[in-house]
Amino acid sequence: MMPKDVVLTLWRGQVETHVKVAGKGPPLVYFHSASGLKWDGWLSRLAERFTVYAPEHPGTSAGLPNAIHAIDSLWELVLFYDELFDALNLERPSVMGHSFGGMVAAELAATKSERVGKLVLVSPVGLWRDDAPVFNWMISSPEQVFQASFHDPRSEKAQQAFAFPTDPEQMKEAIVRATWSLACTGKFTWPIPDKGLKRRMHRIKAPTLLVWGQSDRIVPVVYAEEFRQRIPQAQVRLFERSGHLPHIEEEEAVTAAIEEFLR
Repeated sequence: MMPKDVVLTLWRGQVETHVKVAGKGPPLVYFHSASGLKWDGWLSRLAERFTVYAPEHPGTSAGLPNAIHAIDSLWELVLFYDELFDALNLERPSVMGHSFGGMVAAELAATKSERVGKLVLVSPVGLWRDDAPVFNWMISSPEQVFQASFHDPRSEKAQQAFAFPTDPEQMKEAIVRATWSLACTGKFTWPIPDKGLKRRMHRIKAPTLLVWGQSDRIVPVVYAEEFRQRIPQAQVRLFERSGHLPHIEEEEAVTAAIEEFLR
């Protein structure tokens, strides 16, 4: 199913936002990871039953061309999506977030509970340190972004990681591999800190489904229990042969579980 592109101008007319829309039926808003939207087959499956909205995040890597400034917190994104929901005439849609998008969805459900009908968190990234440094995506090179991600850029492990290949494509691959391997080790921080989200997650009132791949090396499955404890009403579904969802091997089973929950 080919989604259509809807363009909206928000934030006092300063941010042009692209929203991919596909399917028909009850609304489902999908927040992708910080690396951008990939319209996988599983989203097409969900679009057979739901009207799937997949907006860009302004101020992150996915929305840089349309950003007016770097985003300093998830709360800024909540304010943006609050306005977006009004522009799309969405009243209490189901909301689903993958990886970084899962944290955005959780913040929205915790602080704007009246806007969310049901909540699906698909391998959301681990809960961040409140004091994580914030750096500007728009003026930083990939090496600077990666270096700023360490607790201690002067450490021996960090210095070893900075010995990137000189070839641009090989450098990009090396940075991605290193970032993924460090994402949940306590040696890596994310560009937008949660600023206390972990202390607000108990406010989430929407029925919640946590979907996790047991082979997830980016966000280990141990985080599923931490999220479940912080959202007491959450259901957890684990998929043995899946990695960092939605990059999955059990596409049919995962989409069936999500559809059953949303129905």
